[in-house]
Amino acid sequence: MKKFKFSLDTVLSYKQQVLGVLQGEYAEAMARVHEQEALLEELWQEYRSCDAEYHQRAEEGLPITDALMYQSALRAAELEIQRGTKRLEELEAEAEKRREAMVEAKKETSSIEKLREKKLDAYHKAEAKSEELFIEEFVSSTRAHAGVGA
Repeated sequence: MKKFKFSLDTVLSYKQQVLGVLQGEYAEAMARVHEQEALLEELWQEYRSCDAEYHQRAEEGLPITDALMYQSALRAAELEIQRGTKRLEELEAEAEKRREAMVEAKKETSSIEKLREKKLDAYHKAEAKSEELFIEEFVSSTRAHAGVGA
């Protein structure tokens, strides 16, 4: 019997390549998200540290110029945190978009792979049936020849 040939093998190969590219893009997008999360956590740490230092020095009594300096630094840190948070949201949205594209590509690839499996299964069944018929014909032929000679 002829060798199994799936007519959509080239399409399947292309879809698998596209899926690989999309998985890579998603991984890169998630790396940027994690990097931004780490940066944002660092900003929060600096803010909390500055705030704690400000409150400690305020309890001990500090000159108004120093108090204004701390307040200014805290406001600047808050703005930086807001910008960082906005950037994180943008990166998360981009990562989600990449994830959705990847999931869609995976569905497409998966459906073609399932179709290929069904076709391969049908091919194996047809091959088994063909072999079974050949064996039956061979046995019948052998019996017929044996009966003629007896």
